[in-house]
Amino acid sequence: LAVVVAYGLLLPQSVLDAPRLGCLNGHGSKLPRWRGAAPIQRAIMAGDDTTAIEIMKMEIGLDTGPVALSHEIAIGANMVAGELHDTMSDACADLMVEALALMEARVLHFTPQTEDGATYARKIEKSETRINWHKPAAEVHNHIRGLSPFPGAWCEVDIGGKPRRMKVLR
Repeated sequence: LAVVVAYGLLLPQSVLDAPRLGCLNGHGSKLPRWRGAAPIQRAIMAGDDTTAIEIMKMEIGLDTGPVALSHEIAIGANMVAGELHDTMSDACADLMVEALALMEARVLHFTPQTEDGATYARKIEKSETRINWHKPAAEVHNHIRGLSPFPGAWCEVDIGGKPRRMKVLR
């Protein structure tokens, strides 16, 4: 059995086929919402109020495999991506241990995902980290939270007649 968490890339079929019992993935979203590289950041940036840790069986598609276990997690109104990551990390460890015990007992069951509601959590690009103060306040708030602490949202502030880049974490 192979266990993968927060890898962010597709594994080739030869790697997926190598372990006799397959590959399990701890994924940070309520699938099929936010498949891809940045599910935590994208959930916050979209204003989602809940997400999940899910244990899924990996297949060749990007986060498309069947799901065995799910643990819903609330996203607080002021929670930043780093805080949600840490909460999800602890929950994922516990859920993966549970999945392994169920697998050993041969009672771990998988449910195929639907394509209904599938979204793609593309990698965060530098070009999207600048704060657009012309957007509604809630969108600016979620943008900042979703990028905190890394890579960080930023804006330019005039200090002493010179524009300076300022990272905004909250």
